[in-house]
Amino acid sequence: MKRRQFIQFAGVSALSTLFLSTGPLARSSHAQTGSVTVQWLGHTCFLFSGNGRRILVNPFRTIGCTAGYRTPDVVANLVMISSRLLDEGSVEGLPGNPRILAEPGVYEFSNMQVQGIATAHDLNEGRRFGTNVVWRWSQGGLTILHMGGAAAPITLEEQILMGRPDVLFIPVGGGLKAYDAERAVQAIDVLNPRIIVPTHYRTAAADPETCDISGLDEFLSRLGDVPVTRRTADSVSFSRASLPETGRKVEVFSYQF
Repeated sequence: MKRRQFIQFAGVSALSTLFLSTGPLARSSHAQTGSVTVQWLGHTCFLFSGNGRRILVNPFRTIGCTAGYRTPDVVANLVMISSRLLDEGSVEGLPGNPRILAEPGVYEFSNMQVQGIATAHDLNEGRRFGTNVVWRWSQGGLTILHMGGAAAPITLEEQILMGRPDVLFIPVGGGLKAYDAERAVQAIDVLNPRIIVPTHYRTAAADPETCDISGLDEFLSRLGDVPVTRRTADSVSFSRASLPETGRKVEVFSYQF
């Protein structure tokens, strides 16, 4: 790398680090207290409740890998989608009148800042499935990163924007448009989250004729001695006290079919 390029990049890195540690997202996180309740609604769809907000991420249509899940017909103030694909961006018929975010950018919502980070939705620079939006926000005193259908390795610029999340929601089942187990572990090593929630893996909900993704076991086997908690319910509350003092842990939700 040329010296001028290195100096320019170092400057960007320093400013980005300062923004992540002292900017609006950080101030919002420090200002919030309590906890956030996370409910798994299937595939990459979750409902986040806390600090007077209900945030729904990636509602889907029941088709293919999501065929056997219930339609995520829940009330939310804010809906964020990673793409317009039917398994992670079906917003028609949602109850109420939620605000919907679908594009990369920085948004203000109810005294909270949300950042959408553009990544590739496939390994061919997005030429097949387009752009995936990774969502980053703070709720219940925790920094949350939902990676949607990320497929490509994380670039250095993307890493700077994503920062180190407290809770990371990451696809692990592979297929044509999301991380497989190996690439998911590589992304985790880059981001170094405290809590890992795997998403986008094959379950009993899948249509066996059309679903091309794998189950959860391969991903868990690649994590080595990282502790795994298998919840008996579809929801759990996270707080600062939930974070491991050192290292990482994995949370796996149950779904009642």
